[in-house]
Amino acid sequence: MVQDAHEPRRPARWGDRRMGGAMVLYVRELASEERQELERWASGANAELCHRAQVILLSAEGHRVPEIARALGAHPANLRKWLHRFNADGCQGLVTVRAGGAKPRITEAQKKRIADLAQRPPRELGLNFSNWTLHKLADQATKRHIVDQISHEYVRQILKANAHLSDQPR
Repeated sequence: MVQDAHEPRRPARWGDRRMGGAMVLYVRELASEERQELERWASGANAELCHRAQVILLSAEGHRVPEIARALGAHPANLRKWLHRFNADGCQGLVTVRAGGAKPRITEAQKKRIADLAQRPPRELGLNFSNWTLHKLADQATKRHIVDQISHEYVRQILKANAHLSDQPR
């Protein structure tokens, strides 16, 4: 992106109305320590921090949110969230703090039963649909007393982990 020499980028909390009246969001100017930290994260093993660091670094290079979204395969709303958090709190704004409370306890045996359920054709189980969705699997896992409750997102994580395990050579 070519910047107009007469119009410097402003921090995101003020926005930028040059694009046909639409708000354009950029990261604020990076301190050298922040840039170093982001570059470490961008090449690190933590996938979440790597992704978030890439968002900030690409924005600092002048790329707009839609461009970053295409490059990283991410939703623009999510990118804007990380830009706003970084602009407000620096690198610490990119680190998520897990909420308190006990995590739901689902045993490995229960996870296996859910993965096995997903492998069976729904019609074979007497259900009136042909294909599983995450919501239908979560609903059936509860109705079949595999678990007391489970979210469709947790079902997705179980299936993803199970697919990863089945891809490994034996």
